[in-house]
Amino acid sequence: MRIALLAPLPPEQTGIADYAANFRAALQACGVEVVTPLLNCGAEPQAVQRALEHFDWTSVDLVHAELGGGRLGEFAALRRLRQRYPRLPLTATVHDPERLVWRRASLPWPLSLAERLPRPLPQIAALLADPLTLKEERSLARQMTRLITLTELGGQHLAKRMGLRDEQRAVIAHGNLTLAATALPPMQPLKLLYFGFIYRGKGIEDLLDALALTLERQPQLRASLRLTLAGGTAPDMAFGPAGNYLEELRARARQLQLENNLDWQLDLPAAAIAATIQAHHVMVLPYRESKKLGLLGEMRGTSGALSWANACGRGAITSDARAFAEEVASGNGATYPQGNVQALADCLTGLALNPPLAQQWAERASLIGIERQWPTTALRFRQLFASACGEH
Repeated sequence: MRIALLAPLPPEQTGIADYAANFRAALQACGVEVVTPLLNCGAEPQAVQRALEHFDWTSVDLVHAELGGGRLGEFAALRRLRQRYPRLPLTATVHDPERLVWRRASLPWPLSLAERLPRPLPQIAALLADPLTLKEERSLARQMTRLITLTELGGQHLAKRMGLRDEQRAVIAHGNLTLAATALPPMQPLKLLYFGFIYRGKGIEDLLDALALTLERQPQLRASLRLTLAGGTAPDMAFGPAGNYLEELRARARQLQLENNLDWQLDLPAAAIAATIQAHHVMVLPYRESKKLGLLGEMRGTSGALSWANACGRGAITSDARAFAEEVASGNGATYPQGNVQALADCLTGLALNPPLAQQWAERASLIGIERQWPTTALRFRQLFASACGEH
């Protein structure tokens, strides 16, 4: 089987690029030839168009795309391919359901006139154009051979919003790297870890506030509870127009008197990720839903960080944003209502006062990690691709 993969790939620093790289390697390892016609095209529409024209699409059995992360090139390519090759099997993993892309590459006239105006006029224009965006998403979705989500909740929301037929959708959980099991570190001190890109919208402020509240309620924990903030700090995300977010976090930590309980591991090298996670007891992901996206729909994706937690055999405390509750519902962690600092503090306190809970979560996470290792996940995709090709 020969497939074309439409996706960002490293060195691009996104979770979807990392996912696509592991996905491609796992497929190739189980006998699927994977070509990448859009490699190095970036987000430039003309480059994508040239690549579409120059590649022989009759040379592949199927085209698979990774949709999400605000990228639009793969969506545009799928629309073009469906128009030109109506019998070519098209599949995609949708990372941000319940929508495919959430926005258009450009606004139609006259709304496009607002793009250069001060905020919030461009955002209002985008909201007014959303019915057109949704129409285009639904049109493509209903012509896709398969749309895959990483969770059942995400699949349900996607199917309902896009109007999919039952046979069009599938759920294949986020693949995990195959890592050697490592015992938990000593329980003193109890080590918590936030892992992921560090930028606004991840609820990191809530985590700092909850840690401070925990230590205020249980002052004896100051010597036995630590939090590490680890991950990437892409400049366009950490140093946006709203100011230096990293410095804001540091100032908040000083104000909350957390300096002696807080560690930083910024711009973590890929080779150090597993060891860093396994040096901690529990991952904490305090994400909040975007209020702006809430005007357009419900984002019910998951997180690559949770995949890392499972692969490393570590439990997680998460907010109930996205589809996180489903991901930690089988005994590998706990969930609290997003934005509720007191509820998060309750989770941290309960764990700190009952450290064996971390061991229970870790054991269950290890089993999930084994079930979702990339070689097994790739076989599920190969079977899905074979089925999709058989239909055409």
